[in-house]
Amino acid sequence: MSSYASPLLELPGAVAAREPDLGVAAHYGDLFREQRALAKGEGLVDLSHREVVSVTGPDRLSWLHLLLTQHVERLAPGQATEALILSAKGHIEHVLYLVDDGETTWAHTEPGAAAALLAYLESMKFFYRVEVADRTAEFAVVHLPAGSIAEAPAGAPVRETPHGRDVFLPRGELPAFAEANGPAIGVLAYEALRVEGHRPRLGLETDHRTIPHELGWLDTAVHLQKGCYRGQETVARVQNLGRPPRRLVFLHLDGSEVTLPEPGAPVRLAADGPEGRELGRVTTSARHHELGPIALAVIKRNVPGDAPLLADATPAAQEVVVAP
Repeated sequence: MSSYASPLLELPGAVAAREPDLGVAAHYGDLFREQRALAKGEGLVDLSHREVVSVTGPDRLSWLHLLLTQHVERLAPGQATEALILSAKGHIEHVLYLVDDGETTWAHTEPGAAAALLAYLESMKFFYRVEVADRTAEFAVVHLPAGSIAEAPAGAPVRETPHGRDVFLPRGELPAFAEANGPAIGVLAYEALRVEGHRPRLGLETDHRTIPHELGWLDTAVHLQKGCYRGQETVARVQNLGRPPRRLVFLHLDGSEVTLPEPGAPVRLAADGPEGRELGRVTTSARHHELGPIALAVIKRNVPGDAPLLADATPAAQEVVVAP
């Protein structure tokens, strides 16, 4: 269990988050107010529990290009991307959220993932002129929503995406930056908008068998015209056959229920009732300021796209993310 505790947990109203987001705030007293602020481009999200890795050296992009699912050989400075590292059988092992500043490639990844990621990268260096390092002790990730007018500190690496900017902030500057660019917003609001955007997360939407096709990562993290990375044969085979075994789905949950289905809760056909055959599992659930209770789930590919479902005991209408 992580012993990290963000200095922003000392702010008034801060309530600590649960796993996998230990060490930062779940919210600061008003979940829906925080969501509305994010949606309007205000405030910042403390993601300082996420881990930071850097790759330097003249061969860094060509070397990463051989290891990652994404095309990064000619990644332009400041251009954000995301990429996967797969097992030999094509299962997802790591997700990296990347940007290159012209001299260094920066990535943030899930809490607790950096050690295994660095061990793999170190094992693949061979004769390439690269150096990899865990920079988590030096840099904290903060998220500025799309539309934010906050300015990142000079020289800080920034990943700009349609959803906002991830700033690799010198860790000692986190309290002052939050005070100048607040309000601070908890990870529950950030996660609710992630679920609304149908964006998967490693360790929540994934398990040891997950392949990229099941979660829609072919659109954002996999380049189908490149090869030479571990697991590429599985990616090509499933893409050509068009039959991933499971698919990500977005669920509109019955708002009359008091509690949300927990991650891991079974998903069944509503017509079969709560004792019916399990067809998948809830992966993330959230309360959204406009949509009400929502969730992501991973279910069997052949479940009809218009079939009413049960998430545990909660009635749910599905919205297709990955086509059946």
